[in-house]
Amino acid sequence: MKHIIILGDGMADHAVERLGGKTLLQYADKPMMDLLAKNGRTGRLVTVPEGFPPGSEVANTAILGYDLNAVYEGRGPLEAASIGYDMQPDDFAIRCNIITLQDGRIITHNGGNLRTEDASTLIDYLNEHLGSERVRFICGIQYRHLLVIKGGNKHIVCNPPHDHPNEEWRPLLVKAEEGYEKEAQETADLINDLILKSQELLAKHPYNLEKAKRGERQANSIWPWSGGYRPSMQTLMEQYPQIKTGAVISAVDLIQGIGRYAGLRIIKVPGATGLADTNYEGKAQAAIDALKKDDFVFVHVEATDEAGHDGDLDLKLRAINYLDQRLIRPVYEAIEQMDEPVCMAVLPDHPTPVELRIHVNEPVPFLIYYKGIEPDSVQQYDELSCIHGGYGLLRLGEFMQEFMKI
Repeated sequence: MKHIIILGDGMADHAVERLGGKTLLQYADKPMMDLLAKNGRTGRLVTVPEGFPPGSEVANTAILGYDLNAVYEGRGPLEAASIGYDMQPDDFAIRCNIITLQDGRIITHNGGNLRTEDASTLIDYLNEHLGSERVRFICGIQYRHLLVIKGGNKHIVCNPPHDHPNEEWRPLLVKAEEGYEKEAQETADLINDLILKSQELLAKHPYNLEKAKRGERQANSIWPWSGGYRPSMQTLMEQYPQIKTGAVISAVDLIQGIGRYAGLRIIKVPGATGLADTNYEGKAQAAIDALKKDDFVFVHVEATDEAGHDGDLDLKLRAINYLDQRLIRPVYEAIEQMDEPVCMAVLPDHPTPVELRIHVNEPVPFLIYYKGIEPDSVQQYDELSCIHGGYGLLRLGEFMQEFMKI
C-alpha cells in the first residue's frame, strides 16, 4: 500500500452568516471531497499541541507524526533547509516576511502579494545596507524570507504578522522571553533595530516609490518571527518501515523544509505560486508521477490559507473548488487505475477563518480513502459532518499512526 496526503492549508473555517450559517466547506462546490468522505472514513484531528502556536510549521510537523516538544525550533530553520542554507551551530535562523505597513498598522503580511523576482531585489538591497558578518538576509519565495543572526538567542517573543492584521505594529515589536531577559534582550534589540532601519530603506527603494505613485500597497518593512536553531529530526523512513522513499510537493519554503528534514525529496512544480493561481494540474501530475516510484507523497496547497488571511470569502471558496476539481480529482482517477493500491488522506492543517483572518487552534476534519475501505456513516466532507466519523477525534501523531497502519 502506498500513501498520499493532500493538505489544503487553512482550509477549515467557521460558520458564516453570508453563507446561511454554513462553513465554507459545507457551502463550497467540492464533489470529490464529498465522494471520498462518503466512500471512505472520516474524523477530526487536533493538530496543535498545548502551548504551541497554531501555525503551519507546528500543525504540518504534527500531522507527519513528529513530537513537537522534541523537534520544534520554529519556522526559520525549516525554511533554511528548503532554501538550501546549511545552518551552522551558532546560527539563529528566523522567518522574515516583507510586509505592508500603513498609518502605523500592519495592513498585510505579504507585502501586497510581493513577487519573488521583486523580493530578490529588495533582499539584495537590505543585505547591502544592513548585512554584516553577523547578519544576513536570504531570499525565499514571494514575501517569505530568512534572517540569519550569528549567535542570536531564540528566547524571544515575536508576533506573526498574519495574526495581527490592521493592528498597530509598534506594540508588536520583539521582546525577550520572560526569564531570559539577560540572554535574549540583545537579540530582541538587534531585530527591532533591523525592522526600523528596513522601513527607512524600503521607503526609498524605486520599487516602493513606483508602488506609491500607483496607489498600491508597498513592501515597506521586514517582520521577523518564529526563529530557532537547527532541529534534530528522524526521517519518516526511520519512523515508519513501510516508507522506503517519499516526496513532498509544495510552493512554500516551510513545507519543503519540513520535507527535507523528514527525508523526503522535494519536487518543485513550475507555476506553483502558493496562491489561488497556482498550477494545480502540475501538482496533480507531479503527485501521480511520484506515486509510481515513491511509497509516500505529501502534497501541500497554500491557496486556501492565503485567501483566509486576506478575508476573501469568494476566493477561498474558489480555492477549495480548485483543490477539489483540479488536484484531488485527477489524483483520485489515476490511483483508481494503479496496480498497487494507494491510500489517500485529505485534510487542512488548521482553520484560517475568513472573518478572523488568523489561524485558530481547533480540530480539523480529515478523510481517508482507499479501495476496499469500510465506509462510515458520513456523507460529506466538512467540519460538522466529520464529528460523526469513524475515527472519532485523534490527537497529533495518532493520525500518522492510523494512516500508516493501512
